[in-house]
Amino acid sequence: MRLRFGRAVLTGYGSGITMLYIMEFFKRTVNCGMLRQSDAGTVVVLNGWVHRKREHGGVSFINMRDRYGITQVVVDAHAPSELAELVAQLHNECCIAVEGTVRERPAPMTNPQMPTGAIEVAAQKIVVLNGASVLPFQIDEESNANEDLRLKYRYLDLRSGGMQNRIKLRSAVTFAVREWMNAQGFLEIETPTFIKSTPEGARDYLVPSRLYPGKFYALPQSPQLYKQLLMVGGFDKYFQIARCYRDEDARGDRQPEFTQIDIEMAFVSRDDILAMTEGLLGYVFKKTLNLELAAHFTRMSYYEAQERYGTDKPDLRFAMPLQDFGAFAECSSFNAFKDALAQGDAERAASLAQGITAAGGGVKALVVPGGAGYSRKQIEELEAQAKIYKAKVLAWMKVAGTESEPALEGGAAKFFAVQAAEIVKTLGAKPGDLIMMAADSKRRIANSSLGAVRSKLGKDLKLCDPSKFEFVWIVDFPLFEFNEEEKHWEAAHHMFSYPQERFHAVLESDPGAVLGDLYDLVLNGCELASGSIRIHDPALQKRIFAIVGLDPTEAEKRFGFLTTAFKFGAPPHGGIAPGLDRLVMLMAGQTSIKEVIAFPKNSFAISPMDDCPGKVTEEQLQELHLSIKDQDED
Repeated sequence: MRLRFGRAVLTGYGSGITMLYIMEFFKRTVNCGMLRQSDAGTVVVLNGWVHRKREHGGVSFINMRDRYGITQVVVDAHAPSELAELVAQLHNECCIAVEGTVRERPAPMTNPQMPTGAIEVAAQKIVVLNGASVLPFQIDEESNANEDLRLKYRYLDLRSGGMQNRIKLRSAVTFAVREWMNAQGFLEIETPTFIKSTPEGARDYLVPSRLYPGKFYALPQSPQLYKQLLMVGGFDKYFQIARCYRDEDARGDRQPEFTQIDIEMAFVSRDDILAMTEGLLGYVFKKTLNLELAAHFTRMSYYEAQERYGTDKPDLRFAMPLQDFGAFAECSSFNAFKDALAQGDAERAASLAQGITAAGGGVKALVVPGGAGYSRKQIEELEAQAKIYKAKVLAWMKVAGTESEPALEGGAAKFFAVQAAEIVKTLGAKPGDLIMMAADSKRRIANSSLGAVRSKLGKDLKLCDPSKFEFVWIVDFPLFEFNEEEKHWEAAHHMFSYPQERFHAVLESDPGAVLGDLYDLVLNGCELASGSIRIHDPALQKRIFAIVGLDPTEAEKRFGFLTTAFKFGAPPHGGIAPGLDRLVMLMAGQTSIKEVIAFPKNSFAISPMDDCPGKVTEEQLQELHLSIKDQDED
């Protein structure tokens, strides 16, 4: 088939020789989301993809799509035969150019669901800019293909309405961040991507140096040390849309590369940074979603969060707090609970004798509204969720009777029959509710186990409304945590966080009691940002290094450039780093950051699209003075 337009001849699906001509005379004059009734009568050129095609009574209808929207193109029954023949060969995702006249749709045929639904374009000319092979999946608002197939053909998945909208939202959020930060006097400063390898929690991605055999750069897990050095350098308000890299084992929704809104400020306190972050997010949400956030977010201590919700990332879109059940356990005949508490007391005494602060055992309860109707299988599913966190004892009982005369039945109810009325009243339970309980010699395990049940119930009972945004600051974190396996103290976050002034005298004598000037921002049960006031005193920094067992020689080797900088008038400073991927994910009502990243890796840190990571040639290895050891070798 040959179509002639002016002096150009297009054969089949077009020719590279004539493409310059085509794009000169068939370059779009409007996009597929612009046209309205007021445009009727104008001649336009559209460029885009065939989204859908249908025939009706000899008339062809083409829904033509680009990232701005969809416009209906019509090829009337009286169109030239060559045009009709070309349209007959079109199929979904062919890339085309259309020239035609805008006209109003007949009243019964308008589509109020489409912004362009009141008009259509009557085609006079159609050029196929490129054909399309058989699609691996249908492109629609959201793809129903499995994740690996979507990632293998990510360039097709990106054409879907959902992905287009989420990537546009990400762009808008990033722009809004830059707008607000610049207006507040922050400077956007890039820090190095090739840095020195330093211990920061996860493994570094290493880059071998060709010029210096045997030496390596590392990709930054965060710009932590450099942004502190910027404070020493006098740039008191810094931010960066920073790419970060962590070589972590595949788990959950992690990505080996991610983006954070990195922020650091000098001459500030914790409250200054929290207020700045609230202002930033308030602006971003208003600018991109037209939502007003509270001027200030709820604050909660780390210990309160653990006690009430079993996690330092509580989802406050629903209530259902954990409650202490220890007093009832002590007065009951349920020996499993009593043994857990007794063992916890013994472990606590042993820890205190070694100078280690410990919380002891705990028994916690969770009231599940309407849970008395749960089947045994449903209760076992909740217990299975709790067992992941290794609670020694799990139990349940149902609330029966009436509000004036409540009773307990099923599960562990027989051990608490005498206390039934007091238990129901204290826990705020009602007939028809289910009481779940967890006990362990370590209170944090009882909390986290039941907290996992609470999180599952929030999803199962559809209490987690994705259109609702509940922020909470978690503050007063422990500065250190004890490594039970290796029997030494470690930094709970990182070694550069400032210990609260009231604990400076007991840093070495009681590390477990020390609270840091640390803070996390949690949104809908997801850690959105983490930060701290930093250490700027080299002497204090050396004390922290010593507590976590970092040899002074090794500390100087790894961090000497930082501690040396602190000797030259380093100002008090602190910062925070909201995760951009997570922020956009939550704003878009999604549960995976892959949905807001253009080209993510899968859950195994692999890109099915380009088979990354891949092997390199022997020549490349030789240039880098490297050799690959076979996994089968000893």
